[in-house]
Amino acid sequence: MTTSDSLEALLRGAAPRSTAPPPGLVEAAAAAQLLDIAYGELDSPVGRLLLAATPAGLVRLAYLDAGDEEAILADLAARVSPRMLAAPRKLDGARRELDEYFAGRRRRFELALDWRLVGAFARRVLSATIAIPYGSVSTYLEVAGAAGSPRGSRAAGNALGSNPLPIVIPCHRVLRSGGALGGYTGGLDRKRALLAIERGQSPLM
Repeated sequence: MTTSDSLEALLRGAAPRSTAPPPGLVEAAAAAQLLDIAYGELDSPVGRLLLAATPAGLVRLAYLDAGDEEAILADLAARVSPRMLAAPRKLDGARRELDEYFAGRRRRFELALDWRLVGAFARRVLSATIAIPYGSVSTYLEVAGAAGSPRGSRAAGNALGSNPLPIVIPCHRVLRSGGALGGYTGGLDRKRALLAIERGQSPLM
């Protein structure tokens, strides 16, 4: 078995697990171009977050509630690649920008994004969502129109509900036409908290 084969076997055996990999494995796998997904965690004002990135960019940001981590990693292994490792240093840029956002010092993310978990219509919806300015809100109907489907507010809502990169793609800024919060993948308390952060208020969770 070659060194590359050994690394491949180790990587496939490591996913989906949240434990730290053996020393040197992350560097060796990256050098051999075998590390497809690096992931790590971040404590935030809206709870613990899981971040995952590929060489193309950030591919997943998820709220970690009880028992969620293994399921999220298993889904990434099935849909993207099982060659993943806990490698938080590779998420330093994303974690720094998120920390700045939560501290009120960042109004726009500059991270490279990997869109492979998003279909064509959903990508149009999420691209329209990124264009909503910090501190502002839009509606499901307006986002649907911006995505080229003015009668597709329900489909737009479904796309926002399956957003794989909440916060970075700010689906919390999309409300119902009457001003009601609507839904949110992380729960309405988190949606309120994110909107409060962007109004310069302390988030209450």
